[in-house]
Amino acid sequence: MPTMTAAQQRARAKADYDAFMADCPSRKLLDRVSDKWVALVLEALGGDDSQVMRYSELSRKLAGVSQKMLTQTLRSLERDGLLTRHVTPTVPVTVHYELTELGLSLHQVMREIKAWAEMHMDEVLSNREEYDKQIASGV
Repeated sequence: MPTMTAAQQRARAKADYDAFMADCPSRKLLDRVSDKWVALVLEALGGDDSQVMRYSELSRKLAGVSQKMLTQTLRSLERDGLLTRHVTPTVPVTVHYELTELGLSLHQVMREIKAWAEMHMDEVLSNREEYDKQIASGV
């Protein structure tokens, strides 16, 4: 078996990604991007024109997010290369967040999912109500 270069090994691994396989690393990425806070952070930072936002601005925009959850979400997105964290040495320190090119590409997908959810929420709620009635009546 011939020896592969690191680039060849990466290309081979990329070709082998299959989220239906239990050990595929793309499963962890799918888990991350399907999180509601990830979707909302991406939408907040993606906006109509890509925005740079401070932590406090994000916290206000994302009603209901805890400080711990927002911090964890921002760190995970930074780790995955979906956003950048810019620190300005002021007193107190100023921190801004901005989507990377990779983050902007994911933002486009998430924006469509968010729009779909908002557009079809009445229908989903109606279906849930009907389903619950059927279950309650034993049908």
